[in-house]
Amino acid sequence: MKPGLQLRLHQQLALTPQLQQAIRLLQLSQLELETELRQLVESNPILEFADEAGDDASAGADGAEPSADGGGDEAPAAAAESAPETAADSWDAEPDFGFEPSYAGGGAGSDDDALEPQDAAPVGLREHLQWQLNLTPMSERDRAIATALIDALDEDGYLREGLEPVAATLMPLFPVTMEEIEAVRHRVQRFDPVGVASLDLKDCLAVQLELLEPATEGRALAQQIVAGELELLAKQDLARLARRLRADDGDVAIAAALIRSLDPRPGAALNPAPIEYVAPDAYAWKVDGRWRVSLSPGSQPKLAVNQHYCSLIARARREDAAYLRGQLQEARWLLKSLKARADTLLKVAEAIVRAQSAFLEYGPEAMKPLVLREVAEQVGMHESTISRVTTRKYLHTPRGTFEFKYFFSSGVSTDDGGSASATAIQAMIRKLVADEDRRQPFSDQALAEELHRRGIQVARRTVAKYREALRIPSSGERVRAG
Repeated sequence: MKPGLQLRLHQQLALTPQLQQAIRLLQLSQLELETELRQLVESNPILEFADEAGDDASAGADGAEPSADGGGDEAPAAAAESAPETAADSWDAEPDFGFEPSYAGGGAGSDDDALEPQDAAPVGLREHLQWQLNLTPMSERDRAIATALIDALDEDGYLREGLEPVAATLMPLFPVTMEEIEAVRHRVQRFDPVGVASLDLKDCLAVQLELLEPATEGRALAQQIVAGELELLAKQDLARLARRLRADDGDVAIAAALIRSLDPRPGAALNPAPIEYVAPDAYAWKVDGRWRVSLSPGSQPKLAVNQHYCSLIARARREDAAYLRGQLQEARWLLKSLKARADTLLKVAEAIVRAQSAFLEYGPEAMKPLVLREVAEQVGMHESTISRVTTRKYLHTPRGTFEFKYFFSSGVSTDDGGSASATAIQAMIRKLVADEDRRQPFSDQALAEELHRRGIQVARRTVAKYREALRIPSSGERVRAG
């Protein structure tokens, strides 16, 4: 083929650096935004964190945006100045938005005011087992094997990958046999919590039963079930289980109850999920019968232009002046991006409050179906932008603090031609189960029929999915627990 030249026309969408920065800032959480801004302030001499008293003056002299708080003119504290009209209004007669946390143990002006309570560092599963290992008489070789076993445990306390990785870890130190590792593993299994370092569920339950008092009612039969009939027990087929073991139905029920009292995840209790504290990005409260929304005063760190460096631009050398002008332009872009972020947050929060005012008045059962497209059409933005705004952003309401995404859910048709949100249906299921007769709990089919009587067309399998999402046991398990 001979080389040649061709002309082609095509369209291409390119994101400017300013737009890329605005999109990145939009999806950051409050904590991530503060970290990002601190890095930008350190790299740009024109930028600085504005003092509470002087930020307007420092930025206003340059003509750039005075600050990046975007909090609006209406502070949440204004809710306290309005007298409540209805029962819903009374929720926020004196709202406490938590701007100035106080700690028990010291009154106003006491010496303890500056002391913030500190929680002790949580002791994890490995630390707890290592502490017991240090108190257990054992040879140095066995102690090294036990340490390798403890390090290989997963969050539930199991050795899911078997003993081979433990042997591979020890090989550089000394040759070890599987029999040696197994012997030490049996000793670790009897540490507290009993059953750690097990290979599977059967192994875990067996060692817990072994360490019970021999006179424990149902222990011997429970050991037989764990040894070979766990599958039948999982299916709750106690009648067939009794026939297999040639035991009385009552004895099998006692043994099954004993097995259910054991801990299938012995390490989970010592590996709790860390508690996460969130600061709301926006607040909703009711004044004169209307819901109002405002951004949190601390939702975004306030930035300003450093006037000292701006004054140096005019008398600086050409290279330095060009550098400072570039930094000044980047600072202005950043301030505009932060202002746009704040405006978008406020618009989306207001749209959510308008759509879910019934939830704010009456609770989860009044939650309406809401999808990203509806909010995007209201605020005049793309769905992807709304998705970014609703991620890791939180709205404080009289009913609690919720992530923006909590207010979005799909809808299920009702008899009157309307729709009910999945969140509302889950709330109804939770209430029905809470009020049911413990001796005759609702089955999934009964729950579906009860919802049908209330005008909500939902299938039994959908009820089962919602029930499992709520972590509500099945009717059979609830009747046994009751």
